Amino acid sequence: MTKIKICGLKRKEDIEYANALLPDYIGFVFAKSARQVTRAQAQELKRLLNPRIKAVGVFVKEEVTQIAKIANAGIIDVIQLHSDETPEFCQMLKRLTKVPVIKVIRVKNADDLKKLERFICNYFLLDTYSEVRYGGVGKAFDYAILQQAVIPKPYFIAGGLAADNVGEVIAATHPYGVDVSGSVETNGVKDLAKMQKFILAVRGGKDND
Repeated sequence: MTKIKICGLKRKEDIEYANALLPDYIGFVFAKSARQVTRAQAQELKRLLNPRIKAVGVFVKEEVTQIAKIANAGIIDVIQLHSDETPEFCQMLKRLTKVPVIKVIRVKNADDLKKLERFICNYFLLDTYSEVRYGGVGKAFDYAILQQAVIPKPYFIAGGLAADNVGEVIAATHPYGVDVSGSVETNGVKDLAKMQKFILAVRGGKDND
């Protein structure tokens, strides 16, 4: 079954929605954005989160030691590196924490999916390239690129996913997981009905009990 990650949770209500719907992962965004949370906020939200759900911390251009501190404090279960971190950065992080790492690859063309074996991580997340922002673009990349690519780790697909297209994307890309944020929101906050619709679209009407 394809794993589901719902990113950008920042309110107690968001956690309540997640606990009711049981996605596999939720994301706390520590980078500057409309969905940003502080360490203290994330810690409180994690306390309320069903332990069956893994909390992912999303970082952009953060110092490796700060990431490790948040991970080692138990505030997050998984680290997501969402900027231009080098293989050396990932290696250093792996020395500082045992928490699994998702390395985001921003895909513009086939060259972006070469030499991925250099990265010491547990998963990749393939997202759409943008010159002006890291993530949250809301657009899909050309999935045909994946047909000739060798992805050496399980990978998530992100970018432009919604309930009405996620089934087709899964069939075309065969990912380990899918990552969604904006399309399950209304007026900038998570929407329970939209979250439920997305999860049902991925699971084919099956719950996660």
